[in-house]
Amino acid sequence: MSSAGSSTPIDLEAGLRTRPEDILALRLARRKGVMSLEDYLAFLKGLEDSPTTRLRARRGPRGDAPFEL
Repeated sequence: MSSAGSSTPIDLEAGLRTRPEDILALRLARRKGVMSLEDYLAFLKGLEDSPTTRLRARRGPRGDAPFEL
């Protein structure tokens, strides 16, 4: 399989809008190093659950047949 022509490579750094807060957060994350498993689990516990109404409003598969792998 081949394409008709070459595509332009995507420059992931061009056009990305970063705010000063983003840069500060990245610098702080770099200094802290790797998070331990216990710290990561504590972080996940601190996240709020998404409201059921918002989860149900998400777009998903369409049609009458259930999704199968």
